[in-house]
Amino acid sequence: MQNKGLVKLFALLFGLVSIYQLSFTFKANQIESEAQEIAINKVADTEENYRAKRSIEETNYLESIATDTVYNIGIAKFTYNEVKQKAMNLGLDLKGGINVILQVSVKDILKGLANNTKDPVFNKALDDATELQKDSQNTYLEDFFIAFDKIKGDTKLASPDIFYTKALDGEIDGSMTDDEVKSIIETKIDESIVSAFEVLRKRIDEFGVTSPNIQRLGNSGRILVELPGVKDVERATGLLQSTAQLEFWDAYKGEQFFPFLVQANEVLKDIVKVDKVDEGVESQDEENAEDSQIDALLGEAETDSTAVAIVNPLFDLIKGQGYQGGPVIASFELKDRETVLNYLSLPQVRALLPAEQRYAKFAFGKPDKNSELVDLYALVGNRENVPQLSGAVVTDARNQFGPTGKSEVSMQMNAKGAKIWEEMTGKAFTQGSQIAIVLDNIVYSAPGVTTGPIAGGSSSISGDFTLNEAIDLANVLRAGKLPASADIIQSEVVGPSLGQEAIDSGTKSFMIALALVLLWMIFYYGKAGGFADVAMILNILLIFGILSGLGAVLTLPGIAGIVLTIGMSVDANVLIFERIREEIVKGKGQKEAIQDGFKNALSSILDANITTGLTALILFIFGTGPIKGFATTLLIGIGTSLFTAIFITRLLVDWYVNRGGKLDFSTAITKNLFRNINIEFLKKRKVAYIISAVFIIVSLGSLFTNSLDQGVDFVGGRTYQVRFAQDVSASEITSTLSDAFGSADAKTFGDANQLKITTKYKVNETGAEVDEELRKALYTALIPHLDGVSYEDFISDADTKTVGLMKYYKVSPTIADDIKQASFWAILGSLIVVFLYILLRFKKWQYSLGAVAAVFHDVLIVLGVFSLTYKFMPFSMEIDQAFIAAILTVIGYSLNDTVVVFDRIREFFNEHTSWKFDKVVNVSLSSTLSRTLNTSLTTLVVLLAIFIFGGDSIRGFMFALIVGVIVGTYSSLFIATPIMYDTVNKLEGKKKND
Repeated sequence: MQNKGLVKLFALLFGLVSIYQLSFTFKANQIESEAQEIAINKVADTEENYRAKRSIEETNYLESIATDTVYNIGIAKFTYNEVKQKAMNLGLDLKGGINVILQVSVKDILKGLANNTKDPVFNKALDDATELQKDSQNTYLEDFFIAFDKIKGDTKLASPDIFYTKALDGEIDGSMTDDEVKSIIETKIDESIVSAFEVLRKRIDEFGVTSPNIQRLGNSGRILVELPGVKDVERATGLLQSTAQLEFWDAYKGEQFFPFLVQANEVLKDIVKVDKVDEGVESQDEENAEDSQIDALLGEAETDSTAVAIVNPLFDLIKGQGYQGGPVIASFELKDRETVLNYLSLPQVRALLPAEQRYAKFAFGKPDKNSELVDLYALVGNRENVPQLSGAVVTDARNQFGPTGKSEVSMQMNAKGAKIWEEMTGKAFTQGSQIAIVLDNIVYSAPGVTTGPIAGGSSSISGDFTLNEAIDLANVLRAGKLPASADIIQSEVVGPSLGQEAIDSGTKSFMIALALVLLWMIFYYGKAGGFADVAMILNILLIFGILSGLGAVLTLPGIAGIVLTIGMSVDANVLIFERIREEIVKGKGQKEAIQDGFKNALSSILDANITTGLTALILFIFGTGPIKGFATTLLIGIGTSLFTAIFITRLLVDWYVNRGGKLDFSTAITKNLFRNINIEFLKKRKVAYIISAVFIIVSLGSLFTNSLDQGVDFVGGRTYQVRFAQDVSASEITSTLSDAFGSADAKTFGDANQLKITTKYKVNETGAEVDEELRKALYTALIPHLDGVSYEDFISDADTKTVGLMKYYKVSPTIADDIKQASFWAILGSLIVVFLYILLRFKKWQYSLGAVAAVFHDVLIVLGVFSLTYKFMPFSMEIDQAFIAAILTVIGYSLNDTVVVFDRIREFFNEHTSWKFDKVVNVSLSSTLSRTLNTSLTTLVVLLAIFIFGGDSIRGFMFALIVGVIVGTYSSLFIATPIMYDTVNKLEGKKKND
């Protein structure tokens, strides 16, 4: 081997750099463990909300040492921030936390650009675009333009009623064509999404999460946010979804609306169908009823326990009243908020408002802690429905403690805002009225002004905040408001205890798989296998070092990718060692055999790894989250495996031989294994075709009749992983939950005390309130099986949690369609790319046809096995993104096997020109059989180790790979090569006949 010195230097430097990079990971883990100990010592578990307090203490400690030197390696010193930045990032499934995809509402942005126009064509186009989105792969903006063009008639986008507005004046004028306006609107939408991205990034930075990941997903208006390690999930989702639409409105006095409510109640009686409590009792006189209802609102009437209850649409919902002169009209239950606002927005009801109140804006306040009641306010509105002052004037916001010791948020406004604020507070002081401070359509407070106009632009928001709520509100006000609402269309929440279990199971499976492979190589190849083991260990060190250096995220599928890389590393060494054994059998000397063995194996190694690399690259492009992590480690592993197998193993072998050592590349037991094999594979091809045809027909039949167990990735919905203290019946829980959610499916997930619960209930609703509603409904339905676990403990994110909600996953139908489409293109794209690569390498399309036919064969059988067995297998066999990753990996593995055989056929075809083609093929298959079976068995051992010890969440993924490896090994021998042979023969026969 040439340039041995350079290889040694490179290997040494590469290894040292990897150790250097990994040292930051060990140091960061040590510091974070110290922070946890400090937090535990400061906050006893007997304190109320001790978990949240410990989390705050831990964060505060880490922030306090952020710029302190914590790591000194002699030639350089590093602060904690620098150490953390260089440490390996653990993914959501290993560390716990939250992963969400937010959809910024392009519809809201368009409405804002059009100044909330009432133009019927514009609004119809918006509604039509929303419908198109359900089955479309276009962006919302593209579908809006399509919808508008269909119905526009003479209406132009540059109309004064649409985009030729005051805000866009100078950029759009009335003479522009629709195409010209579209270009400007596209730019404006992109600017708004960039603005949303920056706002979210600032909020996340303020939130203090270590190693966050935020990125735009193309031009779809979607933003991916990953917050591994975050403890308070509800707080994080609230932070992400809050638009922070801060507004200041003058408020009416509550008693001004008492007569209106009475009239509204009477009108609603004719609109809303209401059953009376007692059909036999007549209503009171209308005039007396009005008097008594007003008295009740004012708190002046005495309660008569014998009075007959009258059912009234509005008044029966009132649970309390405001104080005289205050801004509160009445109090209602939280569950009735939407109903009340719907009632008050009806045209027949709004028509009852007097002229001076015709633009009144009704809004509910922020409910008090541990209260089911919420106050209704009336705000002084206007024709344009815009506030007197908006949050855009806020230049700074800080959390502080008010005079009563409660948390509040202080704000500072710019000069323009300060002037308007002074006018508003002066007016409120003169009239004795209040100013409502409204955030995202919720009245946080409505204070009066008792000291005269407030100059300077200072103000504060109070509202029974917790410390965290005040901190978050100040953060989002500083970061700015989102340009439009952002709905969570896909989310995954993993508890930290589940993450720790994944680390433990992943580490265990990794170590077992590694030990088995290391022992097998020594058992089969003797001392040479030991050298391959050294190269393999260096390979693993390099993978982890590169992952750490690149700042890549390590996930559970990523660990699977590393373990699979071990199998690929073995494959390269097996190819080399088998070729060396062949050269020794030919009678060559040891050094010459080694030299020729490495040289002859190189072509097969490169072709096999390139085909696998191409499928991994496609997986990296189309995958998200943990699947991208799997592709990342696989791609890195391919590169490091090639380096260690080709150069490091060669370096060690040459070093030993040059010192006078003797290598047989086998042991006494394995010396004659697979020697002198001469199987006529082609004679068995018709039987193989029949067997494969039967399997494919059965698979297709099952796919059409039994279908597949599609996960929420492909159909949308919510999935909850719940663990119980005792074993539970999945069918019993399914029945119970079906009553609560209309339809639900519970399956045993791993042990009998753990279930995976899936439901499509309210799948199209994406708000945080809906998520909370479903979690509560889930808890209520499961109470009989939870052995007294409280709701707080059920949803908590405790590190030591063993019972309750362990993991939550949500996918909206819109993104589910996109995931399905992307998966289809990923598989199709991989087949096309591989077809072209094999065509380029082997110069005959018959080789490509044979390889792709074998891949189709393998994929169909894997799908068929999943379709036939998913109903009774004791682990989840859902078809999701992880399954697509498995399919692509199977494609890569199957092609790996096939390409090695094809490479040998090409070699023998050129060497033995006198042989008939069928002899070339049979001898090639026989000579590579040792490598094929050795690699397949080694890979199967690795996969079985992960399957058994790697955890429940990855078991279905591993099962698909195990089936794929078995089928792929079979197809490379009995499908790919025979199809290539038959098509070549048919073409040659046709040429002779012509």
